Order: sequence, then structure tokens, then C-alpha cells
Amino acid sequence: MLSAESLALIDKEVAKYPSEHKQSAVMSALRIAQVELGWLSRDAIEYVANYLEMPAIAAYEVATFYNMYDLAPVGRNKVTLCTNLPCQLQGADKIAEHLQARLGIGFGETTADGRYTLKEGECMGACGHGPLCLHNNHKMHANLTPEAVDKLLDEMK
Repeated sequence: MLSAESLALIDKEVAKYPSEHKQSAVMSALRIAQVELGWLSRDAIEYVANYLEMPAIAAYEVATFYNMYDLAPVGRNKVTLCTNLPCQLQGADKIAEHLQARLGIGFGETTADGRYTLKEGECMGACGHGPLCLHNNHKMHANLTPEAVDKLLDEMK
């Protein structure tokens, strides 16, 4: 199910742990699988679990606990807006309204063209720079304004 390149990346993560604890690499392995596949189906989660020699339910528990894992297909650009209290106090509610109006979708939805998915996120650990969002789980954008959001969305096209 995963390419040789992805399996090699998982093996690098597994090597960071004692051999009897290879399941400790489950978070990294799920991330690597999601990068290749775009999202994590039950089959993908089971594949990762089998590769790490752990129960599939244990890998599924990890995948369903953290909001960085996508258990359904998402758009090419997943925008996760932090809506925790510090970001709310800095205007995340206005940024959420702007994003939803600009994209024509709500949280948990994907645009009809498959270009954008909008998600609500938990604290991203940069509270002094809110409001902020993550793009495809890897790039953080801080101090958001409606103008900055428009520019960011245009760059994602």
C-alpha cells in the first residue's frame, strides 16, 4: 500500500526506538502514510499497524485522537484555523468568518473543486502570534488578518 520510499522513511523513524518498541513510531508512520496517500483510510491505518507489529485498534486510537490525521479525503490545501481561547481573543472568530465567506464552506467541509478543506484546530503552541492557521499540517501562518488570509488563499491556488 505504501511506496518503498515511505517505508524507508518509516524505518528511519522505527530506528529511533528500541527494537521491542517499534510501535512508538506510530505517529510518525501515520504522518508519512498520510503524506503519501492524502488521508488515512481504515486500510491504511491497519497497514501501518501491521508494519509496526501492533494491534490495528491501537493505531486507530492514535489516528482518531489527534486532529492532524485525516480520516476522510481532504482538499489539496487543508487550512486548519486555531480556535482556542488565546486565538479567539486575538480575532480568530473574525478570521473564521472571513475564511468561510471567502471559500463558501464551513469547518469540516471541502470546496466543490477539491482545492480547499477548512478545519478547526486546537492550540498550536504559538499563542502570542494569533490568530494562526496551519497549511497542510506543515506550514504555520501567524498574525492573520483578512488581507493576509486572502493573500494566502491566492498563493495556494
